Amino acid sequence: MDGLDEERRHAERCRDGLRRMLDTARDNVITGETVAADRYSAERLGRHLKSLAKELSEEPDGPPFFGRLDFGRDSADHAGRAYHIGRRHVPGEHGAPPLVIDWRAPVSRAFYRAGARDPQGVAVRRRFGWSGGTLTSYEDERLELGEQGDSRILAAEIERPRVGPMRDIVATIQPEQDDLVRAGLEESVCVQGAPGTGKTAVGLHRAAYLLYAHRQRLERGGVLVLGPNRAFLGYIAAVLPALGEAGVEQTTLEGLLSAASPSALVRAADGPDAEAVKHDARMAEVLRRALYARVGEPDGPLAVPDGSYRWRVGEGELRDIVAGTLRDDLPYLTGRERVRARVVELVRRQAEARGQAANAAWVRRIGRGVTPFLDAVWPSVRPEEVLCEVLTCPPEDGPLTGEERRAITWARPPRTYRSAAWSRADLVLLDEVAGLLERPAGYGHVIVDEAQDLSPMECRAVARRSEHGSLTVLGDLAQGTTPWAARSWPEVMAALGKPRARIVALTTGFRVPATVVELANLLLAALDADVPETRSHRRDGRLRVVRVPGLERGVVAAAREALGFEGSVGVIAADDHAEALKAALWDGGLDLGERLSVLPASLAKGLEFDHVVVAEPAAIAEAERRGLNRLYVALTRAVSRLDVVHARPLPAPLATPDAVRT
Repeated sequence: MDGLDEERRHAERCRDGLRRMLDTARDNVITGETVAADRYSAERLGRHLKSLAKELSEEPDGPPFFGRLDFGRDSADHAGRAYHIGRRHVPGEHGAPPLVIDWRAPVSRAFYRAGARDPQGVAVRRRFGWSGGTLTSYEDERLELGEQGDSRILAAEIERPRVGPMRDIVATIQPEQDDLVRAGLEESVCVQGAPGTGKTAVGLHRAAYLLYAHRQRLERGGVLVLGPNRAFLGYIAAVLPALGEAGVEQTTLEGLLSAASPSALVRAADGPDAEAVKHDARMAEVLRRALYARVGEPDGPLAVPDGSYRWRVGEGELRDIVAGTLRDDLPYLTGRERVRARVVELVRRQAEARGQAANAAWVRRIGRGVTPFLDAVWPSVRPEEVLCEVLTCPPEDGPLTGEERRAITWARPPRTYRSAAWSRADLVLLDEVAGLLERPAGYGHVIVDEAQDLSPMECRAVARRSEHGSLTVLGDLAQGTTPWAARSWPEVMAALGKPRARIVALTTGFRVPATVVELANLLLAALDADVPETRSHRRDGRLRVVRVPGLERGVVAAAREALGFEGSVGVIAADDHAEALKAALWDGGLDLGERLSVLPASLAKGLEFDHVVVAEPAAIAEAERRGLNRLYVALTRAVSRLDVVHARPLPAPLATPDAVRT
């Protein structure tokens, strides 16, 4: 096999190849502007070429490859061939073999799946070590000879300090992760992932893989990534572009619903009782009844004007049309137009029986003549009107109790729906009504992270957008922090419309050290979550539990020491402590910026820091009903070192001799 110098020369050839790709893409943009085609096709081609050129010009200047596969002579399809594996395919010059194979290509699967017990035709698997853009080392595993050991390069990549946004894991994907990443497009998958198991990375890499393997199908519907909050989206934003996929929509569920109801501005906040009722699945039935209560029965025959003539449709026929359309169970506005079409059809038959031609213009005119009848028996309506009516006076004949109806009733109803002050929970209800009116546009694949926190009504909002697509659902029941947090994944998947989805548990953590995992595992028994204990692949890391006389001074001292190490530092505190700790750190001469952050515990989910300082665990645990779950999240954000700083006694599950170690 080639030595380090030859591999470095190959890296230079790869960089030359990437430069050729960029030059070709820019030339194609110029050529595409003069292409002979219809306007729509030319514009579409131009957008595609410009997008490709932009992606290549902005692609991170990282290593062109991270691995190599040398197949043995007995390989069925690749005998004696060698392939470098990287984030992007790099073609050879003048029709030569490719310089780099995309990690998503079928042949690349063996890089992640082959082992000494099952070499899959691979004689040697090589991993490369890089320092910035410089190739510094490599390791060989001679799989055909049964050689496979712990990789120093793999361990170094997993444990590399983190500063800035989340990175991709293409060089370190494990076999069980690769199985999930490459699951078929038609298959919906639920991943129960303990902290540090890479569940978020699995979801993002699955998006990249599906776009590679099924690009044509997904270009129509697209891929949607839903995260828990804006901080999380900022943290993961660079992963998919680094994998060559810059066009994936990434947003929060609130952002998605706000875009669907742009006129419904959030200007109010619900109390806990009202919020709990609004997120309950029974609200779907309340809203459905309120909407269809608007449909009335015809109270006489209909006369449809046609110039000076009037066509008559009998009351019995009209009743049959309305009743039949209700039985069809169509979206409300589709049903309204179905009633119009059926009435027009009856009139058309009468006209043709009299010898009158019923052309398209005539049909449209008669359809307009039916509108007053429709407005009376099947009126058009906006989602805001329906919800305003329900929250002003919830119907007594529905599934809610009297106490629940009082909880959601507006204390001061608005004069009209246009002046209503909506809450975040109301956005979910507005989306439910909008889905009853007409089906929303769906996606080919939807990835939902931190899905354990979805309410039943939020699940319905996601399900409407993935009705004809598939889902990748990511979460950890132990990290559920909302009042309605899930306790069972089958229940969640049923609510999302995918009851037959495969549910897979990832229990081996590759990011969080064992000493941190063992502390967090002490909380599991108190969390009311049936999940297995996390096991860590890493035996490094440091844990310190320190009691201090003054919390702010103790946190400042811990943060100052943490900044002496390489990597990012996160101070996590109860929400109402965060601002005071920020001020204390500033007063202590520590700059809050790229390396040091202070964040409330409610925003820590999904984030990672090399060094975490958890301030006053008791305050985090007492701040909300599922406070111990929130504390579990905070403790497991550390990927190298964890300091637990407290002035008050620790919560009971942590107050054991085993919990205190340095």
